[in-house]
Amino acid sequence: MEKQEQDGLLDGEFKYKKNIDGTINKRVVICTHCSKEFQFHRSNSTLKYHLNAKHAFVGAAASPGLRQTTLSERRPLGKSSLDKLTDNIAKWIAKDCRPLSIVEDKGFADVLKVASQDASYKPPARSTITIRIHELYETEKRKKEEALVHTECVALTGDHWTSLSNDNYLGVTAHLITEAWGLTSFALTIMKTEERHFAEACAEQFQTVARRWRIEEKVTTVGTDSARNMIAAARIMPFNHMPCTAHILQRCITVSLADSGFVTALAKCRKIVGHFKHSPANTAELNAEQVSLGRKQEPLAQDVPKRWNSTLEMVKRLIRNQTAVTATLDKQKHKLVLLTPPEWDKLQRLETLLEPCRYVTELLGGEAYVSCSVVLPAFCHLRRVMEVTDEDPAYVVRFKEKFKEDLASRQEHTNYAWLQIATALDPRFKDLRSVPKTDREAVWTTLAGMLHEDSPRRSHTAEEGPAKKRLSLLQMDSDSESEEEVQQDRAIQRYRARRYLATPASTVPCERLFSVAGHIVNKKRSALHSENVDKLACLSNWLKDE
Repeated sequence: MEKQEQDGLLDGEFKYKKNIDGTINKRVVICTHCSKEFQFHRSNSTLKYHLNAKHAFVGAAASPGLRQTTLSERRPLGKSSLDKLTDNIAKWIAKDCRPLSIVEDKGFADVLKVASQDASYKPPARSTITIRIHELYETEKRKKEEALVHTECVALTGDHWTSLSNDNYLGVTAHLITEAWGLTSFALTIMKTEERHFAEACAEQFQTVARRWRIEEKVTTVGTDSARNMIAAARIMPFNHMPCTAHILQRCITVSLADSGFVTALAKCRKIVGHFKHSPANTAELNAEQVSLGRKQEPLAQDVPKRWNSTLEMVKRLIRNQTAVTATLDKQKHKLVLLTPPEWDKLQRLETLLEPCRYVTELLGGEAYVSCSVVLPAFCHLRRVMEVTDEDPAYVVRFKEKFKEDLASRQEHTNYAWLQIATALDPRFKDLRSVPKTDREAVWTTLAGMLHEDSPRRSHTAEEGPAKKRLSLLQMDSDSESEEEVQQDRAIQRYRARRYLATPASTVPCERLFSVAGHIVNKKRSALHSENVDKLACLSNWLKDE
């Protein structure tokens, strides 16, 4: 009987359709799982495929040769696949600062079993991952060494950091322009230091890093903060010193705020923010008030002396939530001294004053673009912003005058000559408007001397004045392809522009490296060996763009 009515329509997984009059329609069958109808012509292949596609785990109704392969039936991973998976686990742990112990977590093992579709898969041992990470470090280090071999000039930035376990580390980053004129930067080390941070010790540490990477003869500048020991160390080292301009700017802001009329208003702001920050109940009431006013729930921000732009962020959030904050405090019992309308007006003016400083600070801290040549134009922009106007109240005038005075005095202690040359070599600022007119002639003379040193056979006629030199040296952004401009581009290369434009304007790259190290040396891994801290922090930095 048609093979026992096609094996009982695959053991009851399907049934014949009943007509309206109660008779059986043997040309149509219905799936008992999803009630889908199928035309039936004495062949069950369509029914088997439906079971495999939609109901693969219902049992043994379908033919084993046609059923979807289940997790337990998959062939175990081969050796090459296992090695590749192990390498990627090691890379993930190094790149994202994960603890090695994660490979021992049962949940991690379950995830990998599902991902690999191999129920017998076991994650690699902790020792295996440790070996792979060390191998990965050596591989990536060779790539960085190769990049340093093929460059002429390298700029360094460095700073000290204290870990959670109270160990001192020196972080150093390298910055260079490749043969293809691409700007690149990467970490060199975050090495543990035992000595006190005297000038001689700091200088020796930087030189030790340069020797280890075989770049003693290629280092052009070392960027540090303006601490006295670092300035003294820079005098000892055979490299040019580039003080961190972002630190300089933040010190100007701090000094100007202390000598202005914003002190009382800011003190009240800190008290108000602390009132909400230290009490979950107060925060909940503020959030409810924000919702009732149709505003986005936003926590207030407390300023931190060592966190750049945090004062501006505190002021901006208070101004945005002024109505919600005032309404919430009116409903509470507290001993706070609230801001008066004139003080709210002061905060509005302070936001206007600090916003350009925030923009410049972030600009100077970039790594993906040339920043050294931006310093003088940025400072020039800030001086224009801080020009006193007739509408400025007395406290704003005091802030602006103090800011310009302090910025001018600190700018004198920067590597001003280096910044001038870098600005002149950058086609964005080739007009040198950020340099005083009295200094521009000296810049052209210096550039001409650099050209003469690199190309002694090239001569200049007596008629070539500063304007002619400016054209012959700095017009790199022209779209023209004349022979003269081709020579200009070659001349710029002979000036070894890489020497100047690779120098970063700040030590922010080191701060970013310390942020990575802080994720590595946490409470659970405070006893991590310093060599492993170095390798893990560097690897995370090297792998960030992959």
